[in-house]
Order: sequence, then C-alpha cells, then structure tokens
Amino acid sequence: MDEMLSSVKKEVLVEMVKLAQKRGMKGSKGGWKEFLNFYDKKIGASLSDPSRRPLDTLLAFLKTFTQDDDLKFFEKLLECHSNRDAVYQFQKTSPDAESPEQRLVRLTLEHPQYPIDYSFPSHEEGWLVMKRTKKSKTMTSTAMVAVDCEMVLCENETEALVRVCVVDRNLQVKLNEFVKPSKAVVDYRTEITGIAAKDLDGATCSLSDIQKSMKKLLSHGTILVGHSLNNDLRALKLDHARVIDTSYIFKHGDGPSSRRLSLSNLCKSILGYELRKGQNPHNCLDDACAAMKLVLANIERGVGNVIPLVHEDAQEADLAKLLVHRIPVNVHSEDLHEVIPGDFTIEMKV
Repeated sequence: MDEMLSSVKKEVLVEMVKLAQKRGMKGSKGGWKEFLNFYDKKIGASLSDPSRRPLDTLLAFLKTFTQDDDLKFFEKLLECHSNRDAVYQFQKTSPDAESPEQRLVRLTLEHPQYPIDYSFPSHEEGWLVMKRTKKSKTMTSTAMVAVDCEMVLCENETEALVRVCVVDRNLQVKLNEFVKPSKAVVDYRTEITGIAAKDLDGATCSLSDIQKSMKKLLSHGTILVGHSLNNDLRALKLDHARVIDTSYIFKHGDGPSSRRLSLSNLCKSILGYELRKGQNPHNCLDDACAAMKLVLANIERGVGNVIPLVHEDAQEADLAKLLVHRIPVNVHSEDLHEVIPGDFTIEMKV
C-alpha cells in the first residue's frame, strides 16, 4: 500500500477517503471518523472533511487498510486516475493528434463521476480486462462500437446479462445475442427489458462467449460507446479504458452538479425523435444505435455538450405505481429519470 500511494496527488487521496466513507469501508482503526478520533486526539472527527485534512492524515488512514479486497479497490481507483493522466499527457504532447473521438474519450474520463462509476472489481474471477497501452496508434484510433445490454433479476438479488447488442459507427449490427443466465431468474422485468422467458428458449450463448466476441471488437484501441456505459460493463464483466459515456458528455446546465440526461431525453433534444413510444419497453438494439448517433452528432454536426432539457410526459398511473411500490436499490437513477419528469432527488429509506 505504501508504494501504491507514494506518488499520489492530494486531490486523489481525498477522493479515495471520500469513497471509503461512502462505501462504509473500515481499516484496522475503523472508518474515517473512528480513525480521526484515534489519530488526532485534539481535533478528532469534528473536522471530518478529507479535503481540509493534511496529506499525512489521509495517507495514515489509507494505510490502515490491509485486506486484499480493499487494496484491490484502491488499486482500481488509482488505475482510473491513471487512465485520465494518460489522455492528459497525450493531449499535452500531441495536441494536434487529438481526434474528435479522442476528445470525447477525454471528456468522459474527466467527468467527476468516472473514477466512482468505473472502479470495477475486475480483479475478480470471470472479468475480462482490456489492457490500456501507450502506443500512439492505439490512442489515435477512431474506430468505435456502441453497446447496450439487458439484465434480469436472479436469485439472491443479483443480476444476469440476457441480451447484448453492438453496432459500429455505420449502425451495422456487429453483435445481437440472447445470453443464457447462469442463475435462476426471478424477474425478467419484461415491462422494462422487453424480454420474456420464451425469448431465452434455446439460448446457448454464455457470458464467456460474449466476452470473447467483445475482445475481438475492441482490439487495436477501438472505443466503446454507451449510455451509462458503466452499467453495461458491469453486466459484461468487461473493463475497457477507451470509453465514451453519453450520460457524461452531454449535460443540462453548467457546473459539476449539472443534471445528467436520460437517453430518451437526449434523443428528443439532439436527434429529434422519440426513442420509445408511450409505455414501450427498452429495445437493446435501438438503444445501442441511439448512443452511437449521439456521438456522431457531436462529432459531425458540432452539437454542443450543454443540452436544453426536454420534459418527458409520464402518465399519472405510472407515477402512482412508483409511489406504492418499493424501488429496489439497484435501480439506476438514470432509469428513474426516464419515467419521472422534472428534477428530483432519491432518498433511501430503511
């Protein structure tokens, strides 16, 4: 751990401590506030903002973590920052070589949420890691494919991948497969996914098969495009450094807290069409195409990154349905914004 943290900037250490707090992580001296009460008898936890603490305090706290899973998490977080640093360095040393595609990769990696959303447990068994290289040919590749996945709820409240669609920049289908779940399905979420049990009859494709196909598609520096792409990558158990996340590169309003827009809203605002009519469920292929079209609109038409909000209609029955049913904690906020119009915050109740 000492070697890992030796050259890390303070702002990165602050982020690591904040994430440890958010995840409820505890080292040998407890969580952050418990550690402060132990480490700093004079001030204790009364000054708990990590950004207002000196470098040696942050380092001392992070060095209390010795469990392998914790160390792997911090290592992955540092890798996300390393990905950022690589694109910064490339832009600095070769400013004229930055393509519009690479600019959008950089914007994705610059987003404050990137290290949080993309710190995958890719050290675990079953993950495919596409190693980042520093070769200029890889960094300058403009090849892109867009992906969208559908997941179902399985036993033990876990999710399983059941469909994957991939298109290239010409919207030609490169992959369109139903995937056999590895666990028993308890909820197909048909109203959202558009997938029923009969759709998986005869499905023989496994997650491992999909990963092999993705590895071929992403070789030689191909950029992976998607909306809230981190969710798809978790489902695919795929870690890839060159990504464009359309939920990051477009936003409503200015500033770091500006709202991220749903895929449906972006299609209305930028592409001028409705992604889904009425209460129709998701269509995996349509969503992959939509993400690619948004990126191409930004590149080819010079569409800006700050987008006016188009309010989406929601029927009263749907709003009532959300009020009387519990919303599972694993439902992504982007999905809720597709159903509920206007700005809102999500409060967890236990």
